[in-house]
Amino acid sequence: MAVLTVGLAQMDIVLGEPEQNTMALQALAADARGQQVDLLVLPELWSTGYMLERADSLACELGGGASAAMAEAARTYGLAIVGSVLARQARGVANTAVFYEPDGSLRCSYSKLHLFGLMQEDQFLVPGDAAPVLDTRWGKAGLAICYDLRFPELFRSYAVRGAGLVVMPSEWPYPRLGHWRTLVQARAIENQCFMVACNRVGHDRASHFCGHSMVVDPWGEVLVEAGDEPGLFVAQLDLDVVAAVRSRMSVLSDRRPDVYGAGG
Repeated sequence: MAVLTVGLAQMDIVLGEPEQNTMALQALAADARGQQVDLLVLPELWSTGYMLERADSLACELGGGASAAMAEAARTYGLAIVGSVLARQARGVANTAVFYEPDGSLRCSYSKLHLFGLMQEDQFLVPGDAAPVLDTRWGKAGLAICYDLRFPELFRSYAVRGAGLVVMPSEWPYPRLGHWRTLVQARAIENQCFMVACNRVGHDRASHFCGHSMVVDPWGEVLVEAGDEPGLFVAQLDLDVVAAVRSRMSVLSDRRPDVYGAGG
């Protein structure tokens, strides 16, 4: 049985204060180590929050700044870490999810494809242009970030390329908690994959974030769901369930992309 223990680091992010948020990361990583977590997932823009008017000064090169703090925590506590940071790229600053291995090496990065206009991402950030499937020691996985959840084509593309796990940092606000819970479960059910979705809590200048970080299995069962308070929430994933569910109900092979296109 291939078992993955994930920890959802549901944080109340201090806006525009990477040092304070890094202290919270260190405490959460220490807690995760104590609970034998294999993979710790942080919220979207965990080190800065949505202070996008300062995106250029708050952004880091991959391997520096907030991403270096993730690498250090991964090495120190011997666990893999995923989280989203403001990352400087050739075309501008992107909202980028990074996956660090327990030795502190960068396994993969993914820049948010769909920019969320209601939080002014389209004014300050550049979108990504790739959706890689990464090979992990637990099998194939994909990365997504928050607003991406509303675009099922992305998750289907991961599933048809063999991913049985999608990890998604988020800053999803009230009053759309119902959308969050429904869509996380829907993406898991329709793609017969595990959804590991870590959301933030607390307030910034404009939004109240709803938390309810979730892990949902390929049959749509909720393995863990947080409330709207900070904390570390842990779940064990039996990854053999992916193959069992896909074998039992052949959704992916029964698709008809010849009729409705490859994205369906």
